[in-house]
Amino acid sequence: MSQISLTFPDGNAREFPAGITPAEVAQAISTSLGKKAISASVDGAHWDLAWPIDTDAAIAIHTMQDDAPALELIRHDFAHVMARAVQEIWPDTKVTIGPVTEKGWFYDFDRAEPFTPEDLGAIEAKMKEIVAARDPVTTEVWDRDRAIAHYRDTNEPYKVELIDRIPEGAPIRMYWHGDWQDLCRGPHLQHTGQLPADAFKLMGVSGAYWFGDTSRPMLQRIQGVAFKNRNDLKAHLTFLEEAAKRDHRRLGREMDLFHMQEEAPGQVFWHPNGWTIYTTLQDYMRRKQRAGGYQEINTPQVVDRKLWEASGHWEKYQHHMFIVEVDESRDGETDDAAVKDKAQTRINALKPMNCPCHVQVFNQGLKSYRDLPLRLAEFGSCARFEPSGALHGIMRVRGFTQDDAHIFCTEDQIQEECARFIEFLAGVYRELGFPDFEIRFATRPEKRVGSDESWDHVEGALENAIKAVGRDYVLEPGDGAFYGPKLDFYLTDAIGRVWQCGTFQVDPNLPERLGASYVAPDGDKKRPFMLHRAALGSFERFIGILIEEHSGKLPFWLAPRQVVVASIVSEADDYIHEIVAALRAAGVRAEADLRNEKINYKVREHSVGKVPAILAIGHREVEERTVTLRRLGEKATSVLSLDEAVATLAREATPPDLL
Repeated sequence: MSQISLTFPDGNAREFPAGITPAEVAQAISTSLGKKAISASVDGAHWDLAWPIDTDAAIAIHTMQDDAPALELIRHDFAHVMARAVQEIWPDTKVTIGPVTEKGWFYDFDRAEPFTPEDLGAIEAKMKEIVAARDPVTTEVWDRDRAIAHYRDTNEPYKVELIDRIPEGAPIRMYWHGDWQDLCRGPHLQHTGQLPADAFKLMGVSGAYWFGDTSRPMLQRIQGVAFKNRNDLKAHLTFLEEAAKRDHRRLGREMDLFHMQEEAPGQVFWHPNGWTIYTTLQDYMRRKQRAGGYQEINTPQVVDRKLWEASGHWEKYQHHMFIVEVDESRDGETDDAAVKDKAQTRINALKPMNCPCHVQVFNQGLKSYRDLPLRLAEFGSCARFEPSGALHGIMRVRGFTQDDAHIFCTEDQIQEECARFIEFLAGVYRELGFPDFEIRFATRPEKRVGSDESWDHVEGALENAIKAVGRDYVLEPGDGAFYGPKLDFYLTDAIGRVWQCGTFQVDPNLPERLGASYVAPDGDKKRPFMLHRAALGSFERFIGILIEEHSGKLPFWLAPRQVVVASIVSEADDYIHEIVAALRAAGVRAEADLRNEKINYKVREHSVGKVPAILAIGHREVEERTVTLRRLGEKATSVLSLDEAVATLAREATPPDLL
C-alpha cells in the first residue's frame, strides 16, 4: 500500500498508509487523543474523522477544547438531531436544509400544520432522548442515481432538488444519526452522545421560502442556538434578554420617536421626538464638518440612467436601485402619470449613493491643484432596495440619509487626508460616547484595476496615516474594492455587539469614468483621487445604535424631551410656566405637565418616555422659588434654586462641540 506524509502543527511529519482516516491518525498518536478527537483540519479544510486522506497533507486533530470546530460540529449535529426529532414526531413532515448559523442553526420544514410553542417543547424533549441514546453517526458517498432514487422512494422532493444543484463529479455524501438519514456534506461528530444536552434551546418558528422563491409554498423555519456548555447558553440567553430591553423598535414606540408602515416599507415616519434627535445630530455633524474644512452641497435624488451607466453603477448596482420612468411628453396638467410615449420616456433612478453627483459638482468649472484637497459634504438622501425580509426597524431601511463626503485630492495628499479623517472621526465618536473603535484595513483584491506601484503607494499612505495618529489596525488582506483599499471603522456597544459605521475608501476609478480633472503645476490636466468617507454611515442606523447603546436614556443634549416641569398642585401652574420659559430661553427643551394627576404617576410616565430630568413643583417650591429635580433612573432628588437649575440644565443641554 502506498504511503502519504502528514505534517502536524508542530512541523513534524509522519508516514501513514494512503486512505487513513483522522480517527486512525489520532489513535496512532495516543489512545487519549483517539478518545478526545472530534474532527480534523486537512490542508485547512474541516475534515470528518471518518473521511479518508489519500494524499500528502497538513493535518491538525481537533477536540472539544478547540472552540471553532467544536461549535460548528455541535450546531450542525443539533440541526440533524432536530430534523430527526421532528420526523419521528410528525412522520409526514418533509425536510429541506439545515445550515449552521452564527450562534446555532435553522432547519426548514414542509408541514401542513403550523408548529406551535408547545411543539417546540416536544421537539426539545425528543432531541434530548436522541442525545441520551448515544446513537452512532455514520457516513457514505453515494452515486447520483442511487441518491435520487432513494429520495423519490422516501417522498423527499426537496432533497431531489438539492441533488440536482450539486455539480457533476462532486461527491454526494449521506449521513446517518442512528437510523435517520440526511443528505449532507459534513463533517459531523461520531455519536449523538457527544452533544451537550443542556446547552441548546429552540428559539422560535418563522416563515421562509425555498431558496427565496416566493412563487413556492412557504416553509416553516425552526431556529435553535447551541453552545459547548450550559453556562455559555445561559450567558447568550441573558444577552438576548438585554438586547430585547434595548430594542430600538420597542423604545421607539415608548418614546414616540418614529413608526414604520406597510405603505412605505423600509422608510421611516419620524415623529416630533424622533425628528428632534435626528436634526440635533445632523446640526452637530454639520458644525463638525464645517470646522473640518468641508463645504456642504446638495444634489438631486432622481437622476437619469445615463449618469449611472457612465459611473458603472447601472451595470453593477441596478438590482439595488428604484427605477423611475417619466414620460416627458406629459403636459403636467391633465395627463396621468402612466407612460404613453416610449420615445419620450426618460429612465431615472433614485440615487442609491451620492458619489457620481459629487463628481458632477467637482466638474463644474476648471479646477487647479491649488483647489485641492476639495472636501464636499452632503447629508444625502438615498434609496436602496433591500428585500423585505432583511428590513429591521431603522437599522436596515430602504430610504436613508448619509453623513457623506468626498475629498478630491492628489495622490500625494492621500496620507494627510486619511490621518485628518481618522482624527475627525475619533473626535466625533468620542463626543458621541464611543471613545474606542477598531480600524480594519482592507487591501488589494486579486481582481483589481491600476498598477501594483500605485497600489503600493496608496496602501502605504493609508498604513502610514494610521500609524501617524497612533492607532492600531486589523489587516483584512484582499478585501479592498477593485479600485482601491479602504478602512472600515467598528464600534462596540454596551452589550458587546460590533457595528461597522465609518468608512474611508480610496477611488481613482470614478473620477476617470466621469471625466474629473484638475490642472497640475506643469499645466497638464490630471485625474484627482476621490476619497469616499463617512463617520456615522446613515443617520437612521446610527440613531438606532445610539438608542440601543443607551437603552433610550440618551445623553442630555440629544434627548428629544430634556425636561418636564410637573405640577404637584394646581396653584403652581403660573410658576411652572415661568420655569419652562426660562429653560427654553436658555436653550433647553422643556415642557409643562399640568394635568390633574398624582406626581408619582407623572414621574412613572415620563420615566418610561426616557425624559432625563423631571422638575416637581409644589407649594414649597413656589414659595421658595426652587425646583425639586429628579434624574432619570435615580430615586434621590435634589432641591435647587431656579437660577441654579436653569444654569445646570442649560450647560448639560449644550452639544459637546460647543462646550
